[in-house]
Amino acid sequence: MLDNLTQRLAKVVKTMRGEARLTESNTAEMLREVRLALLEADVALPAVREFIAKVKEKALGEEVIGSLSPGQALVGVVQKELAALMGADLGPEASQLSFAQQPPAIILMAGLQGVGKTTTTGKLAKYLKEQKKKVLTVSADVYRPAAIAQLESVTKQVGADFFPSTASDKPVDIALAALDWAKKHYHDVLIIDTAGRLAIDEAMMQEIAAVHAAVKPIETLFVVDAMVGQDAINTAKAFNEALPLTGVILTKLDGDSRGGAALSVRHVTGKPIKFAGVSEKLDGLEAFDPARMANRVLGMGDILALVEEARKGVDMQAAADMANKIKSGGKFDMNDFKAQLTQMKKMGGMSGLLDKLPAQFQQAAAGANMDQAEKQVRRMCGIIDSMTPQERAKPELIKANRKRRIAAGAGVQVQEVNRMLTQYDQMNTMMKKLKGGGMMKMMRGMKGMMPGMR
Repeated sequence: MLDNLTQRLAKVVKTMRGEARLTESNTAEMLREVRLALLEADVALPAVREFIAKVKEKALGEEVIGSLSPGQALVGVVQKELAALMGADLGPEASQLSFAQQPPAIILMAGLQGVGKTTTTGKLAKYLKEQKKKVLTVSADVYRPAAIAQLESVTKQVGADFFPSTASDKPVDIALAALDWAKKHYHDVLIIDTAGRLAIDEAMMQEIAAVHAAVKPIETLFVVDAMVGQDAINTAKAFNEALPLTGVILTKLDGDSRGGAALSVRHVTGKPIKFAGVSEKLDGLEAFDPARMANRVLGMGDILALVEEARKGVDMQAAADMANKIKSGGKFDMNDFKAQLTQMKKMGGMSGLLDKLPAQFQQAAAGANMDQAEKQVRRMCGIIDSMTPQERAKPELIKANRKRRIAAGAGVQVQEVNRMLTQYDQMNTMMKKLKGGGMMKMMRGMKGMMPGMR
């Protein structure tokens, strides 16, 4: 996500931090690097100009010049202004969805065809369901029957309710019928997926404006593909003029190494970015936090997102049960080892976790093949699945003959079984240290433990 920009700015940040004093000359040089990095990332020129002007004004002001650590202070200014560019200046409430109306709260999804609007509707339904909301979705895209079927499919996958529609219905009638159904069945939220076009046209804008006027949504979200670069700016302008937008959802942010749209759309529309699509999976929608995204862009990582990911992925009861088992003298067996590997996969895998770490950690792991590491984790789970219940409970029983049988069952070489058993032994040793309170020893012992991270 925003890889090129992150790499360029991380270098600039490192240089800034090393400056004992700031002059007009070295500040200008740093700002030139920041400007080039933003332009290369496809950020709109007006947004870049405004950003650089604000940073320059504050960089040469007293809050930086008078600082005991000017380089650090300048990094703080850049971070703050980058966050403001993405919407932090609008306040924390601006990036949150509003439900301040009589239920159901209506959310209207707008955008061009092909930006991932229908899938994003399903992702948003899942996100809201996890917040204990009763959600109904409906498709008003009568021009693409496949869109209706697609929304029905993703809605069922996330466990929300779907209101059926057909290509012969009128969009306004569909929206009103869905609203009536949502009221009668006590839904908290109604999400309306509207038709997109391959390009902006007058008929499309009139139609979506008519739907908006009929249902009066509390949220009108503009869905835009982060990969389209400067075209996103023109589209954002057109939709902003036609509809009273309340926010933006950026899709495919994981697939764009430049990601300038993320920094431009908010500037052009004046509306907050509320969500970002960070993977193709239905749980790949994150609430957008400008300050935290600024940290990630500057190579400072997003530790809060990492903690949230851990909370979602980790079974806290299972973790507590294992801790109690180890403390009370219980044995760490292969079932426990597999549970640890499964928890890692639930947290988005190693590449997903690495993306949220600060740049220095990412650079330290630069030589590691994350895809290969994740494959190895899956193979290790397969090897454990090929063991008998007795072997999982007592790994010391696994000798030569059993290793050959397990390898054949998992479709791997005996050497891989040996390697996995060695890693289990290392983890088992660390668990014994944990029992004795030796947390620091355990952390030191983790070096070289994970596959692909040696």
